[in-house]
Amino acid sequence: MFEQTFKNIDDVLWKEAGCSSELDYTEQTSWILFLKYLDDLEGERAIEAELVGKSYSFIIDEKHHWSRWAAPKRSDGGFDHDTALTGTDLIEYVDDELFPYLKGFKQRAASPDTIEYKIGEIFGEIKNKFNSGYSLRDALELMDQLHFRSQKEKHELSHLYETKIKNMGNAGRNGGEYYTPRPLIRAMIKVIKPTLGETIYDGACGSAGFLCESHDYLRYGLEHKANGTVTELTTSQLDTLQTATFYGKEKKSLAYVIAIMNMILHGIDAPNIIHTNTLAENLADVQEKDRYDIILANPPFGGKERPEVQQNYPIKTGETAFLFLQHFIKYLKAGGRAAVVIKNTFLSNSDNASKALRQELLENCNLHTVLDCPGGTFLGAGVKTVVLFFEKGAPTRKVWYYQLNPGRNMGKTNSLNDDDLKEFVELQAGFEESEKSWSIDATEIDQNTFDFSVKNPNKAEEAALREPQEILAEIALLDVDSSKVLERIRGLL
Repeated sequence: MFEQTFKNIDDVLWKEAGCSSELDYTEQTSWILFLKYLDDLEGERAIEAELVGKSYSFIIDEKHHWSRWAAPKRSDGGFDHDTALTGTDLIEYVDDELFPYLKGFKQRAASPDTIEYKIGEIFGEIKNKFNSGYSLRDALELMDQLHFRSQKEKHELSHLYETKIKNMGNAGRNGGEYYTPRPLIRAMIKVIKPTLGETIYDGACGSAGFLCESHDYLRYGLEHKANGTVTELTTSQLDTLQTATFYGKEKKSLAYVIAIMNMILHGIDAPNIIHTNTLAENLADVQEKDRYDIILANPPFGGKERPEVQQNYPIKTGETAFLFLQHFIKYLKAGGRAAVVIKNTFLSNSDNASKALRQELLENCNLHTVLDCPGGTFLGAGVKTVVLFFEKGAPTRKVWYYQLNPGRNMGKTNSLNDDDLKEFVELQAGFEESEKSWSIDATEIDQNTFDFSVKNPNKAEEAALREPQEILAEIALLDVDSSKVLERIRGLL
């Protein structure tokens, strides 16, 4: 039933003039879904309080309750069409009353760690794109059919929401910024092996895929024992997962909103995600209390940061991915573990910043594993990538490589799956050699260039021809860079 409801909401959005892409569909579904979730959460808390003889103070005031404006009911429980706002009245209420009220929670909240603050953040960043109050009324009535009363319902809704995020990623390069293939994320987590009590951080969290998958790995891994029995987590364990495990930062407004909603659907009521430009932070200010046990991330690449931002980093570069890698190394605790996706040309680029960063990685971290991903791993981006697995605090002695080759051309209908990565996870556990895997000693790496690019000694050298989609993706990135330069020039004229 939930799946059909989502499809029906998409049909409504498709007809709405203010929504023109999968990004718009996901954004507009998100704010309505969030308010329905909040209504169910408050209803559940009120019932729990009543059962123990206590009163419950609602976060949302009565005037703005879901049951007042979105889904008014008659005494028999049926929908009350007579009192329901619709048409122009509904749009004016949402734009002029509801959103300003919700945005104000940011100023009224006791601290950024509260759900009240998250409400204010979300509605300070997002806009209602419905032009027709009749379309919005249809969407609200459909959303009212969804419920978050049980963990099973939340789990089902989280899968449906993940599908929406994936569709958004498939829709184009902008949507793809927020989506990392979940099979790749799960494989990275299996190699890192987080445990309850460790902190997990993603400073470029996008739709929070790494944090959500880490939550599921920890929660359901703890609940499901080897003999198949299921045990409930203790109150203390659940509290640790809820409040002191997952941390993220995200610069873009839409991604921030999606990340919050995604984590809520995965069971985190007030996600520790901050809406900020991570790269604007000065690394010199980072203290031990700011560091994390585990970092899992796929930072954006191809962007260019301003000179004043670059001054925050020991290795000066405009490339966002290289700045993020410095950020992650700095934010990792001594002995901490990381898995970071980066463009594969990082391994061999001859510019000074690339060489200095590779030297930093090899000398101050144990870069033990490099996963070489094929073109097409990231839908909508043909640029090839690698995943760097490293531990902070000891130099690299040996690097183990695995060249992922699913044996097919990947695309929207033939994307990466968990089976594709099964062998990688199994062989990595023992750093085993195979036709697709090999090791090199750090002493073999040139100490002038620090080039440790992927060169499989177990198969014949192939002609260094680039995939057409990789070339096209590179051209697209150059076009974006050129546009930004032109905009800056125009601003100076």
